[in-house]
Amino acid sequence: MVLAAAAVIAGFGFHRLPGEMRDFEVYWTAAQRASASEPLYRPADGHYQFKYLPAFAVLTVPIGRLPLSHAKAAWFAASVALLVALVSLSIAILPERRRPMWALTLVIVVAMGKFYGHELVLGQVNILFAVIVLSAILAMRVGRDTAAALLIVAAVAVKPYAVIFLPWLAFVRGSRPFFTAATGLAALAALPAVLYGIGATIDLHRAWWVTVTQSTAPNLTNADNVSIAGLVTKWLGAGGAAPVVTLVTTAAVLAAAVYVMARRNRPHLAEPLEGAMLLTLVPLISPQGWDYVFLVSTPAITVLANYDDLLPRGQRVFTWMAGAIIGLSLFDLMGRERYAAFMSWSIITVCYLIVLAGLVSLRVRRAA
Repeated sequence: MVLAAAAVIAGFGFHRLPGEMRDFEVYWTAAQRASASEPLYRPADGHYQFKYLPAFAVLTVPIGRLPLSHAKAAWFAASVALLVALVSLSIAILPERRRPMWALTLVIVVAMGKFYGHELVLGQVNILFAVIVLSAILAMRVGRDTAAALLIVAAVAVKPYAVIFLPWLAFVRGSRPFFTAATGLAALAALPAVLYGIGATIDLHRAWWVTVTQSTAPNLTNADNVSIAGLVTKWLGAGGAAPVVTLVTTAAVLAAAVYVMARRNRPHLAEPLEGAMLLTLVPLISPQGWDYVFLVSTPAITVLANYDDLLPRGQRVFTWMAGAIIGLSLFDLMGRERYAAFMSWSIITVCYLIVLAGLVSLRVRRAA
């Protein structure tokens, strides 16, 4: 079932492969620049400016040595394989399987399929990011805390968002794996010095920070921005009360995550729900959160589908409605004007706040 679903989604993306995968071109270009020890962060690149850590460019140097067309084809094939791994791992980490494999897969594909297709067309790395994090969660489940810490470091190399997992790692596993992760992050920060030297590496990190912070504000009103900051800015406008409302709302969802961790009742089975919640928070609390990044919420959708009958009846209805809206809000179904209005109101973001509420409720009811 998982393989069949991946084939359908891959078929959607493959016929558009030659003229697409524009985000992958950004990685490929950065890899070539790193190989030649050239500056990575260039305003002249415009919308397609490189915004990842310098270490990411260094780690992808081998990709830059392939012709672009060959590199695209290889990454597309790898992404399809990772998609299968993402769905499989999301089911594998469940403490217990209360629904058939085919039913869970069907719910995942309906709810997440549009994000998967978009990811493949862009050539993004969010599937890789999610698979690494899920592998870390699985490692924690079997007591391999050092491996989990190193996997989280690898996830940070792919997407800096993964730093959100470091406090969680310290909370649930103590200081030793946290120290391992901190040491790994230090090595990650120093990695570009191999090609650039120490001084240039420091300059690269400064340029990265400037690039990320300066490109945030203009993106908040973009229809595809699904972050909490984007929702508030679209509803209230920039300035005024918007920054305060954004801060309060972000603090509230983070507090909900802390609350969920504090109420863990079966420590050896608690990681899947907590990890799923943190993954879902990534596009919500990052000001650069784009709609397709919600594919990292695959484990959250899986947990809710597996335990939906344990939710209060009213909340269960709202949760399923939110999942249906997430999966079926397609441009081709809604039409240009309706879809544009739908995205401009950040309704997807509201749906994911309902998803988070469902996860909290499951923990309160000691279901997972």
